[in-house]
Amino acid sequence: MLYDITVTQYSKMLGNLSAILDKAAHYAETKKFNVEVLLNSRLAPDQFNLTRQIQIACDTAKFGAARVTGKEAPSHPDTETTLAELQARIKTVQDYLATFTPADFAGAEERHVSQPRWEGKYLTGSEFAIQHSLPNIYFHITTAYSILRNNGVDVGKKDYLGNMPLK
Repeated sequence: MLYDITVTQYSKMLGNLSAILDKAAHYAETKKFNVEVLLNSRLAPDQFNLTRQIQIACDTAKFGAARVTGKEAPSHPDTETTLAELQARIKTVQDYLATFTPADFAGAEERHVSQPRWEGKYLTGSEFAIQHSLPNIYFHITTAYSILRNNGVDVGKKDYLGNMPLK
């Protein structure tokens, strides 16, 4: 179950984010401005810009899967400054997520997951996924979506949700 709600969702949402960024690039090209204007945009002065929202969404996905399975996550130094570099980062995280299988999550529900800023406290793997990691990735992808929408990029709910396995 944890595999389905983490790896599957992380991968899907990062794919949706990538598609939304493609729309942002098209919008900038059509309106004849540098797409980096969008990458530096934010909704509020004290909020991270679009670039940082994308980096954190990627980190949330890779660390979310890694921490509940006890695996190492790839390192990203947060040096991206272009849309192409951000798209490449999304792709490397999706490739990393593709290395996981449901078997990697055996026992993950009860694994103790912590972070340095939690000062010795922990959550179980299930708690970490459901109460921290999933809300965190949704927050940062929603914020990225909102930054683009606020700047006039023609994105909607279907872009955010992406394809669904309708029967």
